[in-house]
Amino acid sequence: MKYITDIIPSIMVRLEREDKEIESLHMDSREVTPNGLFFCIEGTKVDGHDFASQAVNNGAAAVIAERHVDVEAPVWLVKDTQKVMAYAADHFYDHPTKDVRVIGITGTNGKTTTSHLVESILNEEQTKTGLIGTMYAKIGSESIETNNTTPESLELQQLFAGMRDKEVKSCVMEVSSHALQMGRVRGVQFRTAVFTNLSQDHLDYHGSMESYRNAKGLLFSQLGNSFAGELSTAVLNGDDAASAYFEAVTTVPVLTYGLSENNDIYAENINTTGSKTSFTLHTPWGSTEVEYPLLGKFNVYNALAAIAACIAENVSVTSIVDGLKHAPGVSGRFEAVEAGQESTIVVDYAHTPGGLENVVQTAREMTEGRLYAVIGCGGDRDKEKRPKMAAVAEKFSDMVILTSDNPRSEDPVSILEQMEAGFTGNTYEIIEDREKAIERAVFLAGAGDTVLIAGKGHETYQIVGDQTLPFDDRKVAKEAVRKNNKQA
Repeated sequence: MKYITDIIPSIMVRLEREDKEIESLHMDSREVTPNGLFFCIEGTKVDGHDFASQAVNNGAAAVIAERHVDVEAPVWLVKDTQKVMAYAADHFYDHPTKDVRVIGITGTNGKTTTSHLVESILNEEQTKTGLIGTMYAKIGSESIETNNTTPESLELQQLFAGMRDKEVKSCVMEVSSHALQMGRVRGVQFRTAVFTNLSQDHLDYHGSMESYRNAKGLLFSQLGNSFAGELSTAVLNGDDAASAYFEAVTTVPVLTYGLSENNDIYAENINTTGSKTSFTLHTPWGSTEVEYPLLGKFNVYNALAAIAACIAENVSVTSIVDGLKHAPGVSGRFEAVEAGQESTIVVDYAHTPGGLENVVQTAREMTEGRLYAVIGCGGDRDKEKRPKMAAVAEKFSDMVILTSDNPRSEDPVSILEQMEAGFTGNTYEIIEDREKAIERAVFLAGAGDTVLIAGKGHETYQIVGDQTLPFDDRKVAKEAVRKNNKQA
């Protein structure tokens, strides 16, 4: 149990009220427990100030707010509840990232795959790990559901504290541009920060590629600005132009990776056979052969990013090689769907022009016959990328089928019309119903052909209006195969 003045300094408070002993921190009024401290966070859809009364009714000892709220409990007024919550959470949980080594990974594409590769390598080193990312959070082998790629600062510190208490030594986490811009990782002590790549995404939020890049740059500019104690490391994709900016804004040592021999760590003699990729790994400390069960040039970059991060973390070369070799596939990332069909069906999360180009080009290279791409674009998101997504799919595919992908509050037909503007030819179809679109592609594909279903990957839902409906591309594809076999 701590007092409010133990975790919030007076410099951050505009109006101080009666001090209180508190036992827990909350930003969701429904989860408040007796003697809890409630933070009123103003989000894009919900304003916590409107739920302060509910929080107090549930037992909140005090409320932290940016404006007056009429409740029967002390209200401490602050200028920025997000910033105060991050500071308070780190102090309340006794600075857990001092004890848990945190590896942060940012970039447009590849964060999830890279984080899982790092996890596999660390596990090979017999290191108990934590993981925080798009699909879930993990403490050791225990999975925990999360709502955002990078959770809010309070949830983050709770996770880190749980990891520390369960003797986790290292945590690898995805760090989104939204999280950096909104200050969710304030208070997190990163030991290693990794940049994968930068291509168009989230411009509806950031406004421009420069602002998007600058948001990601916060991870590196805030990295280890003291030279006392253990140094942090910035791991950068030296083949990506944005890395020059990140290197300029960070004070810590930089380790670059890529396919060019100008990088500190690079790959050559890349070879793909069956379901595996191998290459010769070169580092300033020697060379070795690497093999792992992933395909595509983009996954060579992901593997190199993971290798560089683990070198920065002083992991042995033996563990790096063995960890990659034994790495499991990542759900919804170029994941093969097997249902007894003659064609190849692959599901992937690619939902940006750059990400889609990576996977559709890889699908093209592994396809002897025709390539059918099923793609869509999410509603209430970056509209500029919609025609670009169609153009990328058309460039490498024999047939593109446009369909819905989480239209949210937008009209699905309008989204598809904006995508259609990116085509230059007529080798495409538009089928708004995603299930029917997948069935159509499966019906068209024969032996030697590939069906690439992109956009949703691991997701098991479809957001239409204000409804979240069950929908899993993999299950729908398998059912489509069964239907097709019955009709044959």
